[in-house]
Amino acid sequence: MSLTTLKILMVLITLIGAFLVWQSRTFRIYGDQLGYEPIQPINFSHKLHAGDNKISCLFCHSSADKSKVAGVPPASTCMNCHSKVLPDSPEIQKITTAIAEHKPIEWVKVNDLPDLVAFNHSRHVTSGISCQTCHGSVETMERISQQNAFTMGDCVSCHRTHRDVTLDEAGKPQISHEKTAQKLMASTDCSVCHH
Repeated sequence: MSLTTLKILMVLITLIGAFLVWQSRTFRIYGDQLGYEPIQPINFSHKLHAGDNKISCLFCHSSADKSKVAGVPPASTCMNCHSKVLPDSPEIQKITTAIAEHKPIEWVKVNDLPDLVAFNHSRHVTSGISCQTCHGSVETMERISQQNAFTMGDCVSCHRTHRDVTLDEAGKPQISHEKTAQKLMASTDCSVCHH
């Protein structure tokens, strides 16, 4: 092999290596997503909305207590407030344009589980499990990032220590701090999450 060929080969290997390292910054592997914080098509501050303004998670993620998925709100949900509040903001204009063009906002999913896991948001929300238990202190985040590794061990650990939940007179979940009887605990049967 000539010296020129060797130099060209080394340059190619270096370029390919640099490309792979650069691509790995956005490549996601299930179970290794902690801290994943994608840039969204619209700058939405959960700190402002859920933290400062105390807007309930269920206002925007309205299916979380009724469905397997929490879902992202349609653009029309944003306009419930933003038709009057900061309607001329460049970020709100993106929402207005999406509505006018009948196009959904293409949010980037932050918390993602493998297809072999069947997670049901409504079971957890109606049992009084706070959103923060799995998603971290969302109300303090300018941009959402994954705060939990969502490993099977995390889920099983929580299921094994789940506390008894009852509803108070207002229908709000009240979680007991006493150890729950085995028959009332969340199931650790494989088929509950893997079906």
